[in-house]
Amino acid sequence: MKTALEWKKYYSSPGFRDNYIYDGDDLGVSCTGKGTSFKLWSPSADSVTLNLFQEGSGGSPYQKIPMEREDRGVWSWKTEACLHGVYYDFAIEMEGKTVRSADPYAKACGINGRRSMAVDLSRTDPEGWETDRAPERQEEQIIYELHVKEFSWDASGGFPEAYRGKYKAFTCGDTTLYDDGVHPTGLNYLKDLGIAHVQIMPAYDYGSVDEAGKDTEFNWGYDPVNYNVPEGSYSTDPARGEVRIREMKEMIQALHARGFRVIMDVVYNHTYSLDSWFQRTAPWYFYRVFDDGRISNGSACGNDVASEREMCGKYILESVLYWTEEYHVDGFRFDLMGLLDVDLMNRIRRELDARYGRGEKMLFGEPWAAAETAMEGGAVPALKKNIRLLDEKIGMFCDDTRDAVKGSALKVRKPGFINGAEDKEDDIIRGVAAWRAAGVKAPSQIITYVSAHDNQTLWDKLAETMPQADEKERMRLNRMAAALYMTCQGSLFLLSGEEFARTKDGLEDSYNAPIAINRLDWEQAWKNRDLVDYYRGLLALRRQLPGLCDKSARAAERISHVQKEKGAVSFVIDNRPWVPVCQKGETGDAPELEGKAHKNRWQTLKIVYNSSREERPVTLDGEGWKVLCDGQDSWLWKTDRPAQGKMCIAPQSVLILGQDGNTAEAETIETIETTEATEAAGTAEHQHRGEETTWRKKAV
Repeated sequence: MKTALEWKKYYSSPGFRDNYIYDGDDLGVSCTGKGTSFKLWSPSADSVTLNLFQEGSGGSPYQKIPMEREDRGVWSWKTEACLHGVYYDFAIEMEGKTVRSADPYAKACGINGRRSMAVDLSRTDPEGWETDRAPERQEEQIIYELHVKEFSWDASGGFPEAYRGKYKAFTCGDTTLYDDGVHPTGLNYLKDLGIAHVQIMPAYDYGSVDEAGKDTEFNWGYDPVNYNVPEGSYSTDPARGEVRIREMKEMIQALHARGFRVIMDVVYNHTYSLDSWFQRTAPWYFYRVFDDGRISNGSACGNDVASEREMCGKYILESVLYWTEEYHVDGFRFDLMGLLDVDLMNRIRRELDARYGRGEKMLFGEPWAAAETAMEGGAVPALKKNIRLLDEKIGMFCDDTRDAVKGSALKVRKPGFINGAEDKEDDIIRGVAAWRAAGVKAPSQIITYVSAHDNQTLWDKLAETMPQADEKERMRLNRMAAALYMTCQGSLFLLSGEEFARTKDGLEDSYNAPIAINRLDWEQAWKNRDLVDYYRGLLALRRQLPGLCDKSARAAERISHVQKEKGAVSFVIDNRPWVPVCQKGETGDAPELEGKAHKNRWQTLKIVYNSSREERPVTLDGEGWKVLCDGQDSWLWKTDRPAQGKMCIAPQSVLILGQDGNTAEAETIETIETTEATEAAGTAEHQHRGEETTWRKKAV
């Protein structure tokens, strides 16, 4: 057999690229009432035999069928029979050896994904699927990260026992705490919280949980086996390939019906094992190898997928499109996006926009890698340092804001601005302006957050960095962290349970910890209801603040009057909606706005962060100021509480003030003052359809 380096040289040769890059979109199985077609890309195979089985595991094939070699490395076989529910794999002869492989392009599989299944996808649609639609896109995209099993496992959630930890739990619309009929859990709880997008942690077929094992087995699922098949351990019957498909569709349908869009967490940067279906069908084509023969391991998982190679990039793009088309998925979060190449990410963005409309499908990821990767052919990785090369509608998790607020996620005892670190004030104001000073094109590229599944929960981080603090102080700091990052520009993201002080008993990395550590504790959600209500108020207020929700390239220009001192930051936000008009006053249509105009109540905001243990004075200019939120109450914006010219901000808190807007039609303001924040961010040009525009602001 060739070595990995020999395969690499072969795949890089012009002869291979000229003869074996297949541009069709029909690899895998097509199964309908009119017949069944099998196609496999295995360019170096000497022969391929299709094995058909009655069951998804065990037994011998009831039929062995030699496949025909076609052009460009494709092997095929078709029949007029509909083979829905028939399982299959391939026997591939290559370089004198025969290997068995499932189908890398499979859309259904048997238990643990080791045998693929032919499926007529129309038979897997739940009732009403043809009318399933995502809810209308909200201008402010608030993302809530959920794990299928964690969501409903705990008995306190009140879910039926047979559905706990399953896709079906999401179809239980009216669950309550221990089924008491009083305290909502599940989807009703999420609706009340005010989030817009539910991000489901990996739900494709992954290898780290035995689908035939005990229900108590747990893993986050960042271990792909079959990219285009739902995970079986979340289904009520993993042995039947069609059940997991139908039940995942039912989950998405239920989320849509309750007003949530669904984001899928995808892991195209590595596979569960190097002994994958990719490797068995096309050795070393889908993986990176250094020029000295070392296997690339930028994922720290044993392998890196070669996204820059034509057939690999094509596979990833088609997989993304498949999930949007067949499962109605509304967006994607890319694990270790820094291991994928910029060209592929931009291509995915273009394809989604062409099919569904500009920005309709959300796209973002982790802009980093665990180590160096052997990307070849001049491809550029989608790392944070290359953010300007990415489409402005591709977002990145902002670890800079996260670490500035609460301290390094990788150094558990290192604090941030809210919990005692010094000299974080500059980073805090940069985070407010979505890091325009660091080359970010627009806030649409920034995912603002302080906790995710990785590393410690926010509550555990506060406990680690402030061991002498009592629970009352930690609750105060939890509220401060939330109010701080929710008053930054960018799209908001939070880990499920952050809003009720979720804890994993201090465990930094719980990817394979017992479900008892990872499950959502719905009893705690009601025990800490005051904290939940604080998050609810913040999220409801956020949607009324166009100055913070603005995702345009010039959003940072709204920020002015920045003041910084040790342990404190304050600034002013222009909170009026902005509308673009033609620069020269030509007749005709003005450039289109994305989203809808806000009905804002406050034309100006003043926001103050105080991380010290002492009160600090706050000075207000002008009249008509109201307190919208303080360190204890995030619903003050509903009470019309006036603010005085001189007031104080409480220790370890955030104060949000609003100045009444003019309810009458105000004059159009042609100029925008450049402030300290925007000078740091630099200037940006805005163009629409090749015509220069200026931005005008109108108070409504």
